[in-house]
Amino acid sequence: MSEKKQVLILCTGNSCRSIMAEALINAKLSDCVEAQSSGVKASGAVNPHAKALLQSKGYWREGYHSKVIETVLDTAFDLVVTVCDHAKETCPMFPKAIKTIHIAFEDPSGKDVSEYEVTLNLIEKELLPIIKKELC
Repeated sequence: MSEKKQVLILCTGNSCRSIMAEALINAKLSDCVEAQSSGVKASGAVNPHAKALLQSKGYWREGYHSKVIETVLDTAFDLVVTVCDHAKETCPMFPKAIKTIHIAFEDPSGKDVSEYEVTLNLIEKELLPIIKKELC
């Protein structure tokens, strides 16, 4: 078994969408991919609704937290995925990244709690097949 591929999910606040994507990838594609997430302007806190949803599905890991991009800049990622338009516009150059792709997901923050599950399902439906195709 070769080393796992490294993917970074990049967002603005790293409190909701990118954390959900990180957790989903690590839960469903852990045989070939290891995901991390960070934010261009990390909020420093994980959205409580996002966390509760991930916990209810068994995807949550204690290590998940909102982190600034500087903490991951030295990692040699195989793929960088931006999940919000703002992150795409302010994305720093990743000198060590092989490829960057962009798939926008609407931020459920501040909306009805049911919207979090909608976003999670979208990430699973739209992002996971791409990650699998690119890295597995």
